[in-house]
Amino acid sequence: MIESWRWYGPYDRITLPDIAQTGASGIVTALHEIPYGEVWPEELIADRQAEIAENRGLGLHWNVVESLPVHEDIKRGEGDLERLFANYRQSMRNLAACGITTICYNFMPLLDWTRTQLDAPAPRGGTALRFSEPHMAAFEIHMLERDGAEADYDEPVRRAAKDWFDASSEGLRQNLLNSIMAGLPGAFDRYDIHSLREALKRYEGIDRDTLQANYARFLSEVIPAADELGMRFCVHPDDPPRDILGLPRIVSNVEDIAWIMKQQQSLANGLTLCSGSLGANPANDVPAIARLVSERIHFAHLRNVSKDPDGSFQEAAHLDGDTDMVSLVAALLAEEKRRVQAGREDAVIPFRPDHGHELLDDIGRGTHPGYPLIGRLRGLAELRGVIRALSHESMPHA
Repeated sequence: MIESWRWYGPYDRITLPDIAQTGASGIVTALHEIPYGEVWPEELIADRQAEIAENRGLGLHWNVVESLPVHEDIKRGEGDLERLFANYRQSMRNLAACGITTICYNFMPLLDWTRTQLDAPAPRGGTALRFSEPHMAAFEIHMLERDGAEADYDEPVRRAAKDWFDASSEGLRQNLLNSIMAGLPGAFDRYDIHSLREALKRYEGIDRDTLQANYARFLSEVIPAADELGMRFCVHPDDPPRDILGLPRIVSNVEDIAWIMKQQQSLANGLTLCSGSLGANPANDVPAIARLVSERIHFAHLRNVSKDPDGSFQEAAHLDGDTDMVSLVAALLAEEKRRVQAGREDAVIPFRPDHGHELLDDIGRGTHPGYPLIGRLRGLAELRGVIRALSHESMPHA
């Protein structure tokens, strides 16, 4: 497995020399400054690639794009779709021309990953990302005042939401909004209550079937091009893996993933195995999902979450939480071995330690939420140990 690290380019407070000291070699990044739907010029891709590889002593290379964003018009199935699809394919060609052939993307409507608190106390110090079901209910019902929101939450959650809202200050409510908006690292456009209401109006009438149909069209437009270019596309699961803000989410469980794989029967149509996103759904057995779709896993986000009975969850340490990380890594290593035996050129799976706790000097550094240096370094070190131990066990011994 290729140890990789997400880097936000010029927007990141963590530098390339910092990343090199973690031991990672792959850089997972994107041209976040380019608006959604516009072409990524080959010269800008090459410039970013050269920046990463400039100091050869660091041993870094750009190995995964995360993300080449899907425009909201594509998700809604409206607007000048032919231009958007053509631009997307041109960006793909420009990336392939630079030798970058793995693209992670998502098909979540409007918002990316969503949390309600960015600095929840971690068990032994430091802070973690948290999704509180009552806080999300308070936001939807009492702040956003979304029609029908009450029906999406159980009565005990609605009560807890009302209690929190009645006791909260304007500052706490603004902090909740800011936390929910924090999962948009590439857009840099943050909604306020009014603009979020307006954005949601554009999704009126779009149900699960409609979104799936729009997704199927997207795949039909890009996967044949990916095949021609020798690229690997890997969809990121929904985070959290359930409907949110009244919007359908269609990459949340094993049935959703099976549907996606069937839309385009090609190795290019694959999955980013995110153990945290899938692990937040109590119905998901993440190692079992990895074994089931192992052939189509082109990238992995390895992190862990601890779930509460009311639907809340919190980022756990990488080897703690509810997902059996050792079993998951064993499934990925077994798939790598099978690929080597089959002679696949993409035998080695890149992975990155996802969403670490803010620990020690991380606190106050101002890194992107969920992407601190020390917390992710701890996660990478733990995962590296698991990989090394499992690899050692599978080797013949004298």
